[in-house]
Amino acid sequence: MKLSTGISLAIMMFLQYYIWGAWYVTMGPYMDLAFAGQNVDVAKGAVYGAGAIATIISPFFVGMIADRYFAAQKLMGILHLIGAGLLFYATTMTLTSGFYWVILIYSLLYMPTIALSNSVAFAQMSDPGKQFPWIRVFGTLGWIVAGLVISQLEITDKPMTFQIAAGCSALLGVFSFLLPNTPPKANAEKMSWGAIFGADAFVLFKSRAYTIFFIAAILICIPLSFYYGFAGSYLKEFFGEATPGKMAMGQMSEALFIIAIPFLFYRIGVKNMLILGMSAWVLRYVCFAYGGASNHALLYAGIILHGICYDFFFVTGYMYTEKKAGEKIK
Repeated sequence: MKLSTGISLAIMMFLQYYIWGAWYVTMGPYMDLAFAGQNVDVAKGAVYGAGAIATIISPFFVGMIADRYFAAQKLMGILHLIGAGLLFYATTMTLTSGFYWVILIYSLLYMPTIALSNSVAFAQMSDPGKQFPWIRVFGTLGWIVAGLVISQLEITDKPMTFQIAAGCSALLGVFSFLLPNTPPKANAEKMSWGAIFGADAFVLFKSRAYTIFFIAAILICIPLSFYYGFAGSYLKEFFGEATPGKMAMGQMSEALFIIAIPFLFYRIGVKNMLILGMSAWVLRYVCFAYGGASNHALLYAGIILHGICYDFFFVTGYMYTEKKAGEKIK
């Protein structure tokens, strides 16, 4: 991979996750203020659930459209440009119901860009196991910078968090058209409906090890949705406007551990890395459960454990799946 290509991919990853980090973490505190008196806690669950709905639907969109007709980087650019308008529009909502629908539609556009950005990156790599973590770490840095900027500006619960994300989304939308070309892999005439809906991927479940990983991922993500929905508001009770900056410590930890993945991936193996990641999630929730005003140390521990939790389970899981799937299923 050429240096210029690596720099382009690093910028792409930085902006991809800066956008998400700028509004997602602080959406809870923003809703507390913007929709006070509208049963906000219930609304938060619904709004954060919009991302989960989009994550389920987006693979079908990618299978039907991106893999068949469009270059990945061009489709990503279009989605980010439309998403920029939706993020800005979200700040004009005065009712939780309207806000929910805007975030749902935006999530349906944003979530496919995660897979598309990975596709663009993987297509340029000769050895993804060693090269991908070095590119993906810039996504983590983007999330960190977003949190630090929001903390410094003291806009944790202000509309500007969405407006900053909208500006970066527009920037990435334009930049995407300058990325290395990643043409569609599938032939529209030869592609079956089963392939479009991902039925070919079910062959992975013939592997007992992969099936166990898949079930573990589902179980891990159930409490994770509560963390994403309420961690911002919970920690704001203790850290105030500094909350995004404090939470960015988790991404700092993530950046350190993601660099270690290429070395550990082949030394301790996927199984041990996944076990460490799952164990760290359990320990993290214990820290948050028993941390509080009188024990900030446990809160800090819970935040910092994010690196092991995310990298050793999810990033390792991406790489494990990429290696297991083969070119056709990917």
